[in-house]
Amino acid sequence: MVNLMGLNVGFVSTRFAGIDGVSLEASKWAQVFEGEGHTCFWFAGEVTKNNNVSISAAQANFKNDQNQWINNQLFGTHKKSLQLAQIICNFKSSLASRLKMFINLYDVDLLVVQNALAIPMHIPLRLALTDVIAHTGIPTIAHHHDFYWERPRYLPLNGNKIYIHRAFPPKLPNVEHVVINSEARQELARRRGIASTLIPNALDFEKPPIVSKERINAFRHSIGLKPDDVMFLQPTRIVQRKGIEFALELIKELNHEKYKLVISHEAGDEGFEYVERIKQLAGRYGIRIIFVDKMVEDPFAKPSYKKDRFSLWEVYQAADFITYPSLYEGFGNALLEAIYFNKPILVNRYKIFIGDIEPKGFELISMDGVLTGEVVKKIQHIVNDKEQREKMVDKNYQLALKHYSYSSLRKQLALIMPNLFPSSCLPHREGPQSAIGS
Repeated sequence: MVNLMGLNVGFVSTRFAGIDGVSLEASKWAQVFEGEGHTCFWFAGEVTKNNNVSISAAQANFKNDQNQWINNQLFGTHKKSLQLAQIICNFKSSLASRLKMFINLYDVDLLVVQNALAIPMHIPLRLALTDVIAHTGIPTIAHHHDFYWERPRYLPLNGNKIYIHRAFPPKLPNVEHVVINSEARQELARRRGIASTLIPNALDFEKPPIVSKERINAFRHSIGLKPDDVMFLQPTRIVQRKGIEFALELIKELNHEKYKLVISHEAGDEGFEYVERIKQLAGRYGIRIIFVDKMVEDPFAKPSYKKDRFSLWEVYQAADFITYPSLYEGFGNALLEAIYFNKPILVNRYKIFIGDIEPKGFELISMDGVLTGEVVKKIQHIVNDKEQREKMVDKNYQLALKHYSYSSLRKQLALIMPNLFPSSCLPHREGPQSAIGS
């Protein structure tokens, strides 16, 4: 039995800003830690947390010019360069100094690295983290959302192999590895010989959402929807693996002017070619997509209270139906979010869904890589049948409450904390007694 007093928990990534999955999941973890009496601090290249508890280091942003130049040199080339190696080393050293400053400034007891040791969007940051974690011995949870081998753009490994194998992720005795799906756990063990704990994404299902009809109406009005319009929400970034062309095809097949497609997230993380393709396809189908990413804010951030800005949660509440036709997902944040806000969902049966989520018994409208006429009819029926729709979403909410709530997350974190803080090495500080690890 391990008793942990209030810890200072330091979250680290390239970005804690906006509505991407890693940022949202980090905020959920922070809520759970803070609920147990711990204090959370933040380090990233872009941070929208309070300045009193965060450090924004521009060098740590994956969009940093020097980092992008390094990536261009490393990926897609077989060449090795002593000059490039020196540039990476210097960049790494600078970031390591900033990380040590962060740890010392906030007296950090536990690091929680969010995806920064899994996917090589910023190799110098990953190398710096590995060095700092190894040299200081600081207890660390490496929370991996997706790995380099899951992304074709990072393969094959060429001149970058030495960097990838050293830090993606590192195998260190003071690091507990957490993955979000069972396949990742198996592959991490097979490829790197690293054991990990499976902790799926979560939401606070113990606290149902508070619905503001005023805000829902304000959002729908602001994007030009009429009262009887049916809003189909695509709540993902605009990248190819999200399968957004299926959402367009669905609107085309429904063939009624009252059905409108809204996309909540931005493009750009993986270039802009796909968003242009989506726009061209929409033009061919005669469909107007409503892009609202500039209006949408982090639901965990302090509200701006601007009339033209809305929380992602408010966007979900304004929707009538959720399209989620992804070709691949590490888990499926948007799936949980749709269930949390009691919305019916179209899901393309991606591999992780089939293996980890579908066996739980959720009642969803699913497709297998093809949007059939039968699927379209099911969607049309559920949109128009309020009684059937409410039965469906109520069942899904109860299943999610059982499997993906904060209480489940809290219990799963409790299992790994004793490994990081053996009783003989517990920090002694004043503060509330924590249930995590007790």
